[in-house]
Amino acid sequence: MKSLKLSFVILLLSMFTGVFSYAQDWPNLNRFKNENAKLGLASSGENRIVFMGNSITEGWGQICPNFFSGKLYINRGISGQTTPQMLVRFRADVIDLKPAVVVILAGTNDIAGNTGPSTIKMIEDNIISMAELAKANGIKVVLSSVLPVFDYPWKPGLNPAEKIATLNKFMKNYADKNEVVYLDYYSSMVDERKGLKDEYTSDGVHPNEAGYKVMAPLAEEAIEKALIQK
Repeated sequence: MKSLKLSFVILLLSMFTGVFSYAQDWPNLNRFKNENAKLGLASSGENRIVFMGNSITEGWGQICPNFFSGKLYINRGISGQTTPQMLVRFRADVIDLKPAVVVILAGTNDIAGNTGPSTIKMIEDNIISMAELAKANGIKVVLSSVLPVFDYPWKPGLNPAEKIATLNKFMKNYADKNEVVYLDYYSSMVDERKGLKDEYTSDGVHPNEAGYKVMAPLAEEAIEKALIQK
């Protein structure tokens, strides 16, 4: 009986420790801490490109690692993250690495409510803040459209399609007015329901290898456009 009580106490402590740790590092600043330290500063004339994002960015490096290998591409995607979390870690995972360009792909998890209710205005404000931080530090900005989603499998019934279209329209307008490059994945990947085409995904949200192959040349074209901006 005593051993059962002890086991229960240990289980509770481990659970509370996990929750406490998450609360203490809500933006997951420790995720890339060691990698960033090893990377150091960019050398003169080195055009680093940082990809800031969520699971779609993180998964890109796992499903299509060749896209990143042999290039000055740095993947800083963390699964499940929302724009406020990215904004908190933006200095550590982007600015401090001194890249030439940052490619921001964010917003879908906010719409899904991963860190609580979020309005489109809240998402827009966080994206603007990341763009302004980058520009203030001499980093060119590429704003990526949110990929189309008909429904989130982990939180069905939110009807995200119209919110995604609204957010993408905002980013396009913002980019046009603020010397920022808009990267349109959406138009090449959307189906008749305003969801992600079946051939590009296995769950309706995350790209598969075919989906990333559509995204790759679009991303590279946007990066080249950003690099030649004055």
